[in-house]
Amino acid sequence: MDINIRSAIYANIKNNNEEQLEATIADSIDGREVLLPGLGVLFELIWKNASDQEKQEMVDVLAKGVQAQA
Repeated sequence: MDINIRSAIYANIKNNNEEQLEATIADSIDGREVLLPGLGVLFELIWKNASDQEKQEMVDVLAKGVQAQA
């Protein structure tokens, strides 16, 4: 079976409001591992729509988070 994860994620969130999107992110982070691939799709959307400055800020936050986990 060939499943297009991006298409499935887009279909599941296309009518979500900001509160619902935030809940999806929180659920994915707080334990529902089955949702983790969806975070990658959501991050892809964020990245593609971010300015260069916003991208750099995300990388900075990520680097700090990685260092904190080490």
